[in-house]
Amino acid sequence: MTATGNGPLAGVRVVELAGIGPGPFAAMLLADLGADVVRVDRPGGPGLGIDPARDLTNRNKRSVLIDLKAEDGPARVLDLVAKADILVEGYRPGVAERLGVGPDVCLARNPKLVYGRMTGWGQDGPLAERAGHDISYIAVTGTLSMIGQADQPPVVPANLVGDYAGGSLYLVVGVLAALQHARSEGGTGQVVDAAIVDGATHLATMIHGMMAAGGWQDRRGANLLDGGCPFYGSYETADGRYMAVGALEQRFYDEFITLLGIADQVPARKEFDRWDELRAAVAARFRTRTRAEWTAVFEGSDACVAPVLSLREAPHHPHLAARGTFTDHGGIPQPAPAPRFSATPGAVTRPPALPGADTAEVARDWGVPLTGPAGHADPAAPAGGTGTTGTTRPEEDR
Repeated sequence: MTATGNGPLAGVRVVELAGIGPGPFAAMLLADLGADVVRVDRPGGPGLGIDPARDLTNRNKRSVLIDLKAEDGPARVLDLVAKADILVEGYRPGVAERLGVGPDVCLARNPKLVYGRMTGWGQDGPLAERAGHDISYIAVTGTLSMIGQADQPPVVPANLVGDYAGGSLYLVVGVLAALQHARSEGGTGQVVDAAIVDGATHLATMIHGMMAAGGWQDRRGANLLDGGCPFYGSYETADGRYMAVGALEQRFYDEFITLLGIADQVPARKEFDRWDELRAAVAARFRTRTRAEWTAVFEGSDACVAPVLSLREAPHHPHLAARGTFTDHGGIPQPAPAPRFSATPGAVTRPPALPGADTAEVARDWGVPLTGPAGHADPAAPAGGTGTTGTTRPEEDR
């Protein structure tokens, strides 16, 4: 099965040097948008410690198996680079250069190439060589300090804010902007340095503006959008589940307290010194009914109240089901490609690429020699992906 070219990036070729975290997710997003993404896996890893057939960040891609430490490994990758538009790598600074596939040699082979580098700390600075993970990066940017209750430690937002929002999405924006430049008259390829610390900082631009204007306190749980406001937060229901409230504007707030049944029992919305009283009244009222009962109460209203669903519950929400926000491919429920395009819709067309399974197919489609000591055309070649994030070669961490 060859690449189908669904989506607005049909015809764009991407080489992904296998890694973990934000690099693979960024390459998945490019693949979801229709790019022909070839993932260069190395024998034995890296892996997430899960079945490679269920690693959804490798969907819509194809995989070749090349050992970059073999004598002709770099040459095999450079053959792919010569035919590519974008390369994505997530090694520590200097590792790609030592492996023989750094920006200089790749751009010499293909001057129009966009070379995307995904790291936590960036390509330079005092911490550039230091190991780290999502929580490290959002900690030093101030982003983590905003999340959670005032009297509790900061709450870890999985690895969504750093790895994927501050990392993957900024890398994708960067490589697509650079691709536009490379394809313009007189344009050239270039290196895109996407650092999670930069992206996570950039995400908080509005907050920094509010703080400069005196509208945001530099402490957790004291502001309009960080849980400090009693009508913007989550409340437990009678069955131990939760409802999320976002009734910020006056008219939404009025509808909220009316449907909640406390309109004549609580202080005015802008009596800030009585917000603790308001919060206690809202919490007490929510505890009188189950999540399902409150969902029915607020159904069809503009009170900005929604049930807090689990990951397994979310695909069954009527709105998400109607939009097809989740899809099923190969028996695996998963988020559908986003965003949506009217003329060039994306789709999940291929299951997660198994390491090395597509070597012969890619060699044929891209017109490059990938078989031999450094490449494996045999789909039954060592699959790798059996390690854990803790066993990734330290010099190649992000």
